Amino acid sequence: MRIVVSGTHASGKSTLITDFTARHPGYTVLPDPFDLLDETWDAAGAASFAAQLRIAASRLLDDDLGGDIIAERGPLDFLAYLLALDELTGDAVPRELLVRSSALTAEALRHADLLVILPLDEGNPLVHDFDEHPELRDAMNDALLDLLEDSDVIGDLTVIELAGDRDERLAALESAVDAAT
Repeated sequence: MRIVVSGTHASGKSTLITDFTARHPGYTVLPDPFDLLDETWDAAGAASFAAQLRIAASRLLDDDLGGDIIAERGPLDFLAYLLALDELTGDAVPRELLVRSSALTAEALRHADLLVILPLDEGNPLVHDFDEHPELRDAMNDALLDLLEDSDVIGDLTVIELAGDRDERLAALESAVDAAT
């Protein structure tokens, strides 16, 4: 099974993956693509998001990647970041980049089995007092949720949105995986 866990920064992706793999050690964790970038890509910008999108997509497109995997972030995350950045900066992201990114995201998601979305949940914040790029964080969350309605990108992929506390999210993910297998 190929699971992709998506959400804006500090939405609980790492926590969920850590909890899940502690109970399901047979899964291979694919780390956040940001961790695989050269250290010079420190700024949140279109080039950085596009590079991370390519990494996330190439992992899903890799047919040699066998067994059960759970990926922290997928290409959809970075498409949402590009759209959010474009909205916040007033069309600073080239249209051609958005078109290519959308097509690559759609192609890669056809190789996933389950897309787990962790929307911001103000009633149950997992990270308190998080203030790194708050406008981008909120805009990305909104763009990500909007993309779920785009059948050209999502296709027929099974998508679940998880809310609640840490235990509730883990239980919902385990239930979805059980239902899919």
